Amino acid sequence: MSGVTMSRRNFIGALMRIVNYPHFFLAVSAFCGLGYLVTLPVDIGLVSFALAQSPALTKPQSDALNAYNKTVQDFRSILSERRSQINSHQKLPDVPGQALYLARISMMGAYKDLTDALPSRIGRPNKYGIPPAYFDADNEPLIDEYKSLFAAMQAPPTNAQKSDSPFKDVVDLGTAIARIKGLDAAHSEVAGRISLAVFFAETDGNQNIGNARSNSYKGSFQTGVSEDSNGQKKWAAIKKSIAALDPKLNARDDKEEARVGNSDQRYNHWTAVRNGLMNAHAELFPKIPAIMKALPDPIDQMRFFELIQIIPSPAKSALNSGNLLNYRISEPRIMGYLRNNSMFAFGKADRAKTSATMREILDSMWLFNDKFERALATYGQIKAQQRG
Repeated sequence: MSGVTMSRRNFIGALMRIVNYPHFFLAVSAFCGLGYLVTLPVDIGLVSFALAQSPALTKPQSDALNAYNKTVQDFRSILSERRSQINSHQKLPDVPGQALYLARISMMGAYKDLTDALPSRIGRPNKYGIPPAYFDADNEPLIDEYKSLFAAMQAPPTNAQKSDSPFKDVVDLGTAIARIKGLDAAHSEVAGRISLAVFFAETDGNQNIGNARSNSYKGSFQTGVSEDSNGQKKWAAIKKSIAALDPKLNARDDKEEARVGNSDQRYNHWTAVRNGLMNAHAELFPKIPAIMKALPDPIDQMRFFELIQIIPSPAKSALNSGNLLNYRISEPRIMGYLRNNSMFAFGKADRAKTSATMREILDSMWLFNDKFERALATYGQIKAQQRG
């Protein structure tokens, strides 16, 4: 390919991109490295003019840019390391996903610090629905690889017992449990929808998975051994009522109980969901009408029940306070749990928060939004099939 002489305007634009966006320079370098030559006219005056048009970064801006570039490189490095380990069948470190998670959080946090210092760096929307101030859409391939690695590291064990109707199972169980807890048909359907949302939030809609960030929480509802055991006991207490209400569902339950035998019930999709719902959520189903009044947005309802997974006691206290949205949480341990689940975790301003109201907490759960939207869509498909 012959050389291409750039126009004066295009040259200035390219040079300003290089000055302000180092990653663009790397892309150009890679392009040229393939053997293509871009010839630029040598014009020192033009260079000076272009540089003059690009405002110099302040020290805080420069520091923020350097910090962000380092986190991107660190994220690339740990992604590459895990991919190499998996592809070569090496033994992975304990909780192998935690380092990846922390590197992603650091990258997004550093980008938020950068866009706070330099708002012009806020770019285009991204396919993951992350607010552009927190994520550069050019890095979508890194998140693609991140998700791919987690899928490999969290694959169900070989003895896991899958369901051919995993989403419907969650809805059916949530709806039946709500009826036993005294809800009418309409509010019981809301319980089924919320149950499906929690499943998506915990597992991205994947059944029987492990957990690359924890040795304790496993399966379709990401429960620990004690939570699963507690759920089993609570289910046994309503078993006769379930049989009277829905014989078909009860027969399915008997079949799955026999199937799992003495194995870990967290790795049978049906029993894992059943036990998880009974452990943490069933006791709150009778309060769904009040929750809907306080939180009319279905996504907010889903967020609240996901908080029952993450910080059950504070979430229940907020509900019982009579002023749910203005209830304030300030205990450092609880704020730490929230940050470990991607709330108030990004950038200096977020991490400086020592307390938050429930409204602020719910609003901070934007990383869950994509999962909740997919849960809503899946729920709509299930109900449409039932009507059909």
